[in-house]
Amino acid sequence: MMEENVDPERQMMFEENFQQSMQIDPKRARFPCCIVWTPLPVISWLIPFIGHIGICREDGVILDFAGPNFVCVDNFAFGAVSRFIQINKEKDCSAFSSADQYNMDITGRDTLTWDGALQKGTQEFQHHAYSLFTCNCHSYVANNLNRLSFHSGGWNVVNLAAFMFLKGRWVSTGSKVQSYLPFVMVCGIGLLLGGLTFLTFWAFFTLLLVGWFLLGTYCFKDLIQL
Repeated sequence: MMEENVDPERQMMFEENFQQSMQIDPKRARFPCCIVWTPLPVISWLIPFIGHIGICREDGVILDFAGPNFVCVDNFAFGAVSRFIQINKEKDCSAFSSADQYNMDITGRDTLTWDGALQKGTQEFQHHAYSLFTCNCHSYVANNLNRLSFHSGGWNVVNLAAFMFLKGRWVSTGSKVQSYLPFVMVCGIGLLLGGLTFLTFWAFFTLLLVGWFLLGTYCFKDLIQL
């Protein structure tokens, strides 16, 4: 039986096209194979590490769970992307291998890919009610990451938020300023006018909101949907 030889030039062209297709383009809101984040009005002004999150297709189009039975496509809710994490799907996702992906592309065969996994997640969440406290944008992204077996799965709303806060790259310096400036201004005005009263309110609000998600994720596991 003769072994099939892959044309080196064709392989090189494929690799070059793949690298070009994975380029980030913030102006066009294209973030191939990325997790993306933007601050939320009011909530992010008080707790800057909480925001709205989405996941992107291979062509860079953003998908985000934005309302009851509604996954938004290419229209990121709450504004432009501020932070992102690009995923190397061949290395970090055990749902499929780089060899299978390469063979699929050069032969034209259709198999389950990154976009296929996201499509399944989208179809599932199009039948989910939206709730900030029990089923939100983080639930949608965590669901997709688990389907892709990103870093072996086990994603939930808490470790996903922490992952973005610790590892997320800023789109630009302006995005960083726009994300943190409201928090600094609110805290400054609050401390100036309210002093200890404002600080007490801020601490209570932060502990209440963070505590809810910690309890709902690790103590009452059926409370927050994925």
